[in-house]
Amino acid sequence: MTAVPGRVEVGTELPPLELPPITRTTLALFGPASGDLNPIHLDLDVARSAGLDDVFAHGMLSMAYLGRLLTGWVDQRAVRSFGVRFAAITPVHARPTCHGRVTAVDAVDGERRATLALTVTLADGTTTLTGDAVVALDTPGTETP
Repeated sequence: MTAVPGRVEVGTELPPLELPPITRTTLALFGPASGDLNPIHLDLDVARSAGLDDVFAHGMLSMAYLGRLLTGWVDQRAVRSFGVRFAAITPVHARPTCHGRVTAVDAVDGERRATLALTVTLADGTTTLTGDAVVALDTPGTETP
């Protein structure tokens, strides 16, 4: 966990989280772990019967990566809300990168909170996931030693 930098303001960018290419092994492991056993993520014949060239990643896998981006920036106890919208398929072998940018800093219920705009993009510029999160800043007990 990385502590929130001392100065957070509108426009602050989180360090991007660059991930390795999505492999078939990743999909085979994520499916049972997430409870999403839809064969379109694992079986090439099923994907092709649906008119696709190949299997593709679970949307929740991209959401999990965004969660990793957030908890790499603040302690998980500081996350107040987190939501996403799926925008495009993440093909197998794609290399996602997660981004976050502070869009607001407010005082709510005695806390200083940052609202973040979140995206997952692929190397070709496709945005596969958008979302937002609210995190508490300066949360006691979440500082790194």
